[in-house]
Amino acid sequence: MEQKGKIEEFTRYERARIIGARALQIAMNAPILIKITPEEMEKIKYDAIKIAEIELESNVLPISIKRPFPKKKEERLRRIKEKISDEKVDEKEGEEEGDIMKEGEIMELANPDDEVEEEKREEGNGEE
Repeated sequence: MEQKGKIEEFTRYERARIIGARALQIAMNAPILIKITPEEMEKIKYDAIKIAEIELESNVLPISIKRPFPKKKEERLRRIKEKISDEKVDEKEGEEEGDIMKEGEIMELANPDDEVEEEKREEGNGEE
């Protein structure tokens, strides 16, 4: 049970990194930290990754994980100096609506009546 608890501490990314690093060491002829019988080696086909997994599961790897934590800020949050009243909000909204209306006039907002008249003109031109 204790071994499982230690393995579950690692994220899957940490496990992958540990196994990959250890498999590379084993592939470069590093000594194996656990006793594996020749029959077991035949069974896993001398795979360095499988050997690294077995070592990780048996908790013999002298590897530790350093996880950085976010830094705490000890500053106080600043309060807003200026209070905004409902009148100011309404005033700003009115200004924005006015700007939108002006832009709409420049862009000539579509009017359904104009579209009907254009269709009639096109129909009249097509018949001639």
